[in-house]
Amino acid sequence: MDKLDTVVIGAGVVGLACARALAQAGREVMIVEQEADIGQHTSSRNSEVIHAGIYYPAGSLKAQLCVAGKELLYRYCAERAIPHQRIGKLLVAVSDADAPRLAALQDKAAANGVHDLQWLDAAALRQREPALQAHAALLSPSTGIVDSHALMQALLADAEHAGALLALASPIVGGAVSADGIVLTLADGYQVLARQVINAAGLWAPTVAGRIHGVPRETVPQAHYARGVYFALGGKSPFSQLIYPLPEAGGLGTHLTLDLGGQARFGPDVEWIDGVDYSVDPQRAERFYSSIRRWWPALPDAALAPTYSGVRPKITGPGQPDADFVIQGAAVHGVPGLINLYGIESPGLTACLAIAERVLGLCRSSR
Repeated sequence: MDKLDTVVIGAGVVGLACARALAQAGREVMIVEQEADIGQHTSSRNSEVIHAGIYYPAGSLKAQLCVAGKELLYRYCAERAIPHQRIGKLLVAVSDADAPRLAALQDKAAANGVHDLQWLDAAALRQREPALQAHAALLSPSTGIVDSHALMQALLADAEHAGALLALASPIVGGAVSADGIVLTLADGYQVLARQVINAAGLWAPTVAGRIHGVPRETVPQAHYARGVYFALGGKSPFSQLIYPLPEAGGLGTHLTLDLGGQARFGPDVEWIDGVDYSVDPQRAERFYSSIRRWWPALPDAALAPTYSGVRPKITGPGQPDADFVIQGAAVHGVPGLINLYGIESPGLTACLAIAERVLGLCRSSR
């Protein structure tokens, strides 16, 4: 059985960021990924938005790590020439009745340390985005977009340059806590003894933790899955910034994002499902049309084409409050050397470097 200092389970954006931080800190790191390539799930099936930190409860990990991670990510993208753009976002109140909720979000953002939001009335909105019909909006100038694939390739390159190894097509099928560390068993029967294990398996993080004998089952949350589909806009977008309606249960609402080539897409919606399923039902477009036309009445018929979907790695279910990020160490589950990352949904992409710093701090304090 091979012995390693650190194993990172999962080669999505968060796992790669953790591997990079640990390898650059001098740790011997192996990244194990169940798929044949990196970032095949949540990390590449999202809106590719760099969030400002508006929505999350003050003091939560989501708020702290989003705000800190945003600055780290912009700096990293500039240093590594990763395609990105600080494009800005409009968070819109369609009617006068929505204005109090918009004002409450401005207060929540300020509590999180986001002080650059600007209130725009209907006249200012018409000047900025003539196609947009809304009562008021908050302009978030620090919201941006990023090429998530280029980001993951840069994180992997940094990790490998610092000595990390990547094992693809290597799902974890079992494990056990021992006196010397944590034994992990891969699908081909290969076993490794690791002093430190970072469970960054995203959608499968609870499953992976449940496969390691000695991890108390009561510390492993139940996985829930919320699918969101995206539809692309045919033709040129009339908008120059991201357009977000007010948040809805389970997500941030059916919003308009732009990719780095200027292509507009709408989504994601929220559909609770029983497992990971990326199918896209074209019939869901009907709901998109009615939702979008509340703030863009001129949306043409037959303008939307189905593109892709993503699944949010939830740890609370329908009708329950959204959970915070969970970065769980031995103080909770009692297993030395194990750090579980649960419920790392949005803003996980934005927060990836800040999450990695938090994980590195936990690893250092555990020794």
